[in-house]
Amino acid sequence: MHIRVVNPNTTESMTALIEATARAVTGPGVTLDAVTPAMGPASIESHYDEALAVPGLLAAVAQGERDGVDGYVVACFGDPGLDAARELASGPVIGIAEAAMHAATLVGRGFSVVTTLDRTRGRALDLAARYAPAGACRGVYACDIPVLSLEGDPTVRKRVVDLARVALERDGSDVIVLGCAGMADLCAAATAELGVPVIDGVAAATLLVQSLITLSIKTSKRGEYATPPAKPYTGMLLPFRL
Repeated sequence: MHIRVVNPNTTESMTALIEATARAVTGPGVTLDAVTPAMGPASIESHYDEALAVPGLLAAVAQGERDGVDGYVVACFGDPGLDAARELASGPVIGIAEAAMHAATLVGRGFSVVTTLDRTRGRALDLAARYAPAGACRGVYACDIPVLSLEGDPTVRKRVVDLARVALERDGSDVIVLGCAGMADLCAAATAELGVPVIDGVAAATLLVQSLITLSIKTSKRGEYATPPAKPYTGMLLPFRL
């Protein structure tokens, strides 16, 4: 079984953190690698960033298909390009927000999200409306730490945990979802300090992809996720022609 984790931004150090998190939960017989796209933004903190991250993500998935990859994780909490990647891939493709929010609904009645910048809260709420039952996501809180500042800042864990504690009290939530792949290494410590499940989507998505592959379940190619119809692409998009 070969799982590929795609970090849709182009920061190699974040890819390394994501890969370590994913490797820590894989089972025997699983080959896992994490890749950084050849093009895209250094971090994803806006709709503009998300849109420009998608071509690099799709190129990485297309390469994975040539490499015989069995399933993919999209390791950005905005789940950019997730539906397009499903059209392209033969195996399952799971986003980390998708996996984390689904997991949260299995272990509590309500969850709160702690994310990076305030401007990304709307995207998290949009995804919660798609992935979780109405009312399950009780709030989204921003610690206002830029994505690229998460690494190497000794104050990050305390700031995230303190904000999560506020969220639990204010929302009456049972679970915290970490709203950035760059927070993956905070999960165990935050769980211990808060005394509630704290869910990192990288680990959750990796195990969900592994489970689907084990069950021989692939994305349906009937209807919406069928391979897109062939048509001309021009300019810089010429290499994306199917």
